[in-house]
Amino acid sequence: MTDTTNTGFSRRFLLGAFAATAMTAAPTFSNAAGFLRGGGDIRRIRMYSGRTGERIDMVYWIEGEYIKDAVEEITHFMRDWRNDKAKSIDLRTIDIMAASHNLLDASEPYMLLSGYRSPETNNMLRRRSSGVAKNSLHLRGQAADLRLNSRSVHQIAKAAMSCRAGGVGRYSRSNFVHMDCGNVRSWSG
Repeated sequence: MTDTTNTGFSRRFLLGAFAATAMTAAPTFSNAAGFLRGGGDIRRIRMYSGRTGERIDMVYWIEGEYIKDAVEEITHFMRDWRNDKAKSIDLRTIDIMAASHNLLDASEPYMLLSGYRSPETNNMLRRRSSGVAKNSLHLRGQAADLRLNSRSVHQIAKAAMSCRAGGVGRYSRSNFVHMDCGNVRSWSG
């Protein structure tokens, strides 16, 4: 996007400057659902991938508007790292991830273990583990498996469940939490 203001600054530059200086109060568990419905002025997602070495720290929503370029970068970041295939990540999943991260008041980024999964990758994982769903929401770009070193699986899952906006799976032995924008439900794996 190369829109410029009459001062010559690009929209991307202005959004970056805004993100660098914006301060937002972390919502409490009780108002997480309000945050998802537009209670926040900005929404930001911070992640890194141990598989690719990539990092992302992205404001993707400002004042009720998703930023198309930012969402596209998030989709690329959350691609299937095994074959580089990508599918648009459902905005609801990104919102759940961002709201949960805010509730945890964590300074570290999420470690993304799995975002979008291609059918080939999902089938390969199903052959290795009985815990991989045949019709996984990862196949639709509607799920993410995440970890924070500074928070327990229980803490992350509690934050995600407080959003009441999708599925939350606690995988304590593998040290990650699954978040998706499907039906509201929770489980332990």
